[in-house]
Amino acid sequence: MGAIFYGMNVPLTAEIHRDGDWFVAFCPEVPEANGQGHTQDECITSLREAILLLMEDRREDARKRLKTESMLLELA
Repeated sequence: MGAIFYGMNVPLTAEIHRDGDWFVAFCPEVPEANGQGHTQDECITSLREAILLLMEDRREDARKRLKTESMLLELA
């Protein structure tokens, strides 16, 4: 599984388990993110969306903590 963050393709790992009628996925590199779905594809899509939302949230938090004398550069 790969994810594109701001133009950068970052390879990530999806650990997928079956739980009854559901597929559940976790990403070891981003342990706070998880996904679920009735199919494996739905599950992976859900996990990708969770990772992107988490990264966007972290980016916003980082920008809020930026010191006024700091320079902001985007890695893309």
